[in-house]
Amino acid sequence: MAFAGRSNAGKSSALNALTGQRNLARTSKTPGRTQLINLFSLDEQRRLVDLPGYGFAKVPPAVKEQWVRSMEGYLRQRESLVGLILLMDVRHPLKDYDQQMIEWCQQAQMPVHVLLTKADKLKFGPASATLQKVRATLKKQYPEVTVQLFSATARTGLEEAWTQLDAWLQVAPGSA
Repeated sequence: MAFAGRSNAGKSSALNALTGQRNLARTSKTPGRTQLINLFSLDEQRRLVDLPGYGFAKVPPAVKEQWVRSMEGYLRQRESLVGLILLMDVRHPLKDYDQQMIEWCQQAQMPVHVLLTKADKLKFGPASATLQKVRATLKKQYPEVTVQLFSATARTGLEEAWTQLDAWLQVAPGSA
């Protein structure tokens, strides 16, 4: 399962919160620190994949372009990939690259689950309103995409995210 999102969406913090390991993925105040595809093995058959961030990193345009090509190739060619967790800052959801990632996954028939991160930065009402707006927007074009609020800091949405991870990472009987 892969994790993708803008460079400042909180991918590393989400990975750390979801795995219960503080330093599994390196976090930084500077967007764009994840510059390679990082694999984290859960066991012999299951891995979490941290893809480079896109959109906000302070790197040359050629580097950003290479990241986009790498991610597109990875998403299109990895037969073992069972789903994409797409992270978006709840205050800035559905940017062009986010929608492009969803489109790539739809073309590859790969399920997408959206984490609207940094939910602790908004009060409950505005966060819930954003959640409903994003759900309604995506439902029109991509009805199978699921969306939830998430905060690594406040540990909001962990149970719901774990349920999605468990569903996607089930090992088929006899394959273990």
